Amino acid sequence: MNRLSHPLLTASVLALTVCAVAQEKKIDRSALPPAVERTVQAHSQGATVKSFSTDREHGKKVYEAEMVVDGHSRDIEIAADGTLNEIEEEVAFNSLPAGVQASLLIRAGSAKITKVESLTKQGKLVAYEATTLKGTRHGEIQVGPDGGKLAHEE
Repeated sequence: MNRLSHPLLTASVLALTVCAVAQEKKIDRSALPPAVERTVQAHSQGATVKSFSTDREHGKKVYEAEMVVDGHSRDIEIAADGTLNEIEEEVAFNSLPAGVQASLLIRAGSAKITKVESLTKQGKLVAYEATTLKGTRHGEIQVGPDGGKLAHEE
């Protein structure tokens, strides 16, 4: 690579990253479509809803609700028609199957696992996602429901 193309490449990657992050937009509950509001009501019983946002996934508008249930986080993603797409729910590490725990620890290496969430799509557990911390560096790792390697990130 010549000297000129490297800064241009860096600027291009930065611009794409900013665009991707900038799509998520915080909204008020009153801005939710009726079908989305019904899904939020059905899935937030006993929860404290913290915030709502909109985003684009695969070119389609989706709505996200962040909440706390019994002291742990639960985030739900809902399609504009009210279909529940995904639930990310915090789970205690020690409640995970032994194979999942072992796999997460191996994948984390020397990093500390700070949070684990189950990922459920269309009613099916598809992965576990762990947030890691090594020094000041944060990361994420995912494993399948049985602790195995995923074919693609969920």
